[in-house]
Amino acid sequence: QVQLVESGGGLVQAGGSLRLSCVASGFTFDYYGMAWFRQVPGREREGVSCISSSDGKTYYSKSVKGRFTISRDNAKNTVYLQMNSTEAEDTAIYYCAAGFCLETDIAAVGMEYWGKGTLVTVFS
Repeated sequence: QVQLVESGGGLVQAGGSLRLSCVASGFTFDYYGMAWFRQVPGREREGVSCISSSDGKTYYSKSVKGRFTISRDNAKNTVYLQMNSTEAEDTAIYYCAAGFCLETDIAAVGMEYWGKGTLVTVFS
């Protein structure tokens, strides 16, 4: 069955770095765009970043652009999110998703499969 398993979450001091990983199985990874979303309890889910399947084009939300980098390794069925210059506002549960990247927005509507999430806490 389809699985997306996130890892790499934890505690990080503000200004520090963290790398999230998401290993996919149960579907043809190469065919899917891969994305990261995040959610703080009580708030709406926010699209963070997306990387397309075809040309590896990347998309970022305004809040993380220039600080976070998404990448993928198709040989390992894995997508990564490198988080640099972290801020307290980055504290959230981070979810990996598979689907397709929209040109105008990092939207959940484009996603077909979801992971269970990994918690990132940024402290100062």
